[in-house]
Amino acid sequence: MSGNRGAFVVVGASLAGLRAVEAARAEGYKGRIVLIGAEPHLPYDRPPLSKDYLLAGAAPDFLSTETELREVLDVDLRLSSTATALNADDRTITVDGAEIPYGKLLIATGATPRRLPQLAPLRGVHELRTLDDAERVRKEISAGCRVAVIGAGFIGAETASSAKHRGADVVLLEAAEAPLVRALGETVGSAASALHERNGVRLVLSARVEGFVGQDAVRGVRLADGEVVPADVVVIGVGVAPATKWLEGSGVELHPGDGGIQCDPMLRTSVPDVYAAGDVVHWPNAIMDSTMRLENWTNAAEMGRHAARNALWPETEVPYSTVPYFWSDWYGQRLQFVGTADADHVEFVSGDPKADRWVALYRQGGRLVGAAALNERRKIMKYRRMIAERLPWEEALTRFPPDSPGRIAGGSTP
Repeated sequence: MSGNRGAFVVVGASLAGLRAVEAARAEGYKGRIVLIGAEPHLPYDRPPLSKDYLLAGAAPDFLSTETELREVLDVDLRLSSTATALNADDRTITVDGAEIPYGKLLIATGATPRRLPQLAPLRGVHELRTLDDAERVRKEISAGCRVAVIGAGFIGAETASSAKHRGADVVLLEAAEAPLVRALGETVGSAASALHERNGVRLVLSARVEGFVGQDAVRGVRLADGEVVPADVVVIGVGVAPATKWLEGSGVELHPGDGGIQCDPMLRTSVPDVYAAGDVVHWPNAIMDSTMRLENWTNAAEMGRHAARNALWPETEVPYSTVPYFWSDWYGQRLQFVGTADADHVEFVSGDPKADRWVALYRQGGRLVGAAALNERRKIMKYRRMIAERLPWEEALTRFPPDSPGRIAGGSTP
C-alpha cells in the first residue's frame, strides 16, 4: 500500500461505490473506509427496477448485506446521508452539516433524473430511478390501467414492457423523430423500437408533451398537436444528469455540457487525491479513441474497482479503458450493444431487422467500432473482443462472416 494517510471515503453507495470498497479490501487496504449513501437502502441493483421488480412478486436485488459491509469489509456505512460540499484545502467533505476528513476520496454519486419543468405534479406521475420510485410505480400498475411512459429510451422501453406484461394499456411517448438515436443510432434504434408495436404498445414519435390532464390525480397527457393520451399512471424517463451540484465551487472540474466530472485516464479529478467512477465521469477512453461518459452497469462496476486501485496504490496506477457494453430486456427479448454508435456506417449483417433476431455492425473509418444484437447473446461478446483488438472492418466480417441472405446497409449514423 502507498503512504496514504486518512480514510478512504467513497461518496455514493450504489454499484460503483460498492465495487470500490470491495476492491480496496480485496487488494489488501487495511485503513479506514467510509461509504456514504444518500438513500436509506443498502446498495442495490438498479437495472431490475424497470424490469423484474415492476413485475409483482420480485424482491429488491440488494448487492450486499449490512453484516458483509460493516463486519466483513469493516466499512463505516453512512446511509441516508447526503454530501453537500467538498473542501479540497482542508481535505474534508460536508455530510449533513458535519465534516468528514479524507485521505483519498472517490466520488461515485451517479445521476439523477432529468425533469420536465413545464409539467405540474399530479398524483400518479412518477420518475423511475430509485427503489422507492419503483415501489410507488409498481403499486399503481395493474391489469387494465392506462399507462403513459414519456421517453422511449431504455428505462422507458423497459417500463413499457413491464407494464404491458402486467396487463396495462401502454402508450410510449418519444419527443425525437426516432428513438435511442444517441445510444444505437437512428437505423438500429428504429429496428429495436419496432418491438413495441409488435407487442401491442403504441409508440408515438415527435411527441411534444405540453401538460397533464386532471385535478389532483393524472387522467391524461396532453400533446402539442392537441391529442390527449388517457393515463391513470405516467412514468417520466427522459434521461439523467450527473449528480454533481454539490461539487460546484470545490475546484473539481465539471463538464460544461452536462456537469459530469472531468477525469484523466487514471480517473483522477482536477483536485489532488480525489477520484471518480461511474455515471458521473467523463474520461478519455483510449481503446475507443474518444472521451466518454457512460451510463451502464458494466462500466460502473469495472470503473469503481479500477478507480479504487488507482487511488490507493498510485505507484502502480494504470489507465482505465473499456469497450462499452450494455443490455436491455423488452418483451422477453434481449437487446445488447458493445462499442459506440458514433459511426460512419451501420449495416445489418445477420438476421432480419423487422424480426426478433439480428446483428448490426458499426464502422468508423476502416475499423469496427460497434455491434448491436437482438437475441444473439453468444455473438455479441465476440464482437466486443474484436473492437478491443481494433480489428479492421473487413477482417471482422471475415472472422465472423455474415449469415443473412443479404447484408442490409443502414447508411451513416448520427
